[in-house]
Amino acid sequence: MVLEECGSPEVYTLWQSPKKDRRLQTQLRLSRIMTIQKSEAGTEFGCVGFIERKEAMYLIFPKSLKRFADQRIVGIKWELVKK
Repeated sequence: MVLEECGSPEVYTLWQSPKKDRRLQTQLRLSRIMTIQKSEAGTEFGCVGFIERKEAMYLIFPKSLKRFADQRIVGIKWELVKK
């Protein structure tokens, strides 16, 4: 559902402080960042926006994720994510 409306994301790696990362800040303003986290049970889920966590992964989408802002995203198909 998210992929259909927002396109295929790419994995984004933080190489510097999030506040100093211009690309990250731009994508945050455009609501294109999703944070992927692991639950206590070990399953993965996504949340729209940037949540700084030790083992989190970040995805940048080509279109805004605003319509999914208050939802927990489950069922991530990693084969559709650009690396």
